Amino acid sequence: MIKRDLQQQISSVLTNRNKIIVLYGPRQVGKTTLVREITKDWAGKKLEINADQIKYREVLSSQDLTKMKELIGNHDLFFLDEAQNVPNIGINLKILHDSLPGLKIIATGSSSFELANQIKEPLTGRTVTFLLYPISIGELNRQHTPFELKDQLEKYLLYGMYPEILKLKGAKAKMGHLQELASAYLYKDILQLSGIKHPDKIHKLLKLLALQVGSLVSLHELGKSLEMSHETVNNYIDLLEKGFIIFRLSGFSRNLRKEVTKMSKVYFYDTGIRNVLAENFNSLLYRQDVGAL
Repeated sequence: MIKRDLQQQISSVLTNRNKIIVLYGPRQVGKTTLVREITKDWAGKKLEINADQIKYREVLSSQDLTKMKELIGNHDLFFLDEAQNVPNIGINLKILHDSLPGLKIIATGSSSFELANQIKEPLTGRTVTFLLYPISIGELNRQHTPFELKDQLEKYLLYGMYPEILKLKGAKAKMGHLQELASAYLYKDILQLSGIKHPDKIHKLLKLLALQVGSLVSLHELGKSLEMSHETVNNYIDLLEKGFIIFRLSGFSRNLRKEVTKMSKVYFYDTGIRNVLAENFNSLLYRQDVGAL
């Protein structure tokens, strides 16, 4: 397993501070694996629950301390995976944290907009938040020589740095997994939690953004292409940012007013996701977008 940069930081908070640990990040980026690695030698009793299961969601959204105590039992470490799926999770974690001071809590979420909205007010001052992204070159550097990294650089740029991608052998397997990610997992939470009326539009928007990586993005032009208002396009891009798929890079100006109104560039957190959306896995020798990658 590749040691993640966040491992030591999260371990330190878990050991030394009485805070709820919240770990955000895209789906399939290794959040669950990281938490399990951090807690594998936990001296006490650990309870791990995935909030995809309805029976747990009912208890954890109840605001009923008695029911939650029955669930927690005598465990002193509670790991809640996919916490964004629990209604009113913020107030319920607050009840647990305040009522059971000896209980350590770790919650993960694969979309920041829903979980952040739920925990912001109830858990003010009670959390430490971390963001986990696809694996970085710095993290790989601990296991590989500079020569090996240079030798594999083209593969990293083409297929990205998701943990499973790095394990798979061969271009066909890597492309297949990326296609599965893009179709099944990439914006699952966004569609479930945001109430988007036209899911096909968000996929088309992602494809257009993938083809414009590194270029200034015009909301008006995107709106015309998608037959949507530029306000709706901006809202969709905002959701994609909060879902850890893309991020915007704004233009710099010494005049802050001008900086706010400048067009932005959009980049993907993972080049493999960008390439599968752009349907381009050609060698770097035959591409016009190497600089953007």
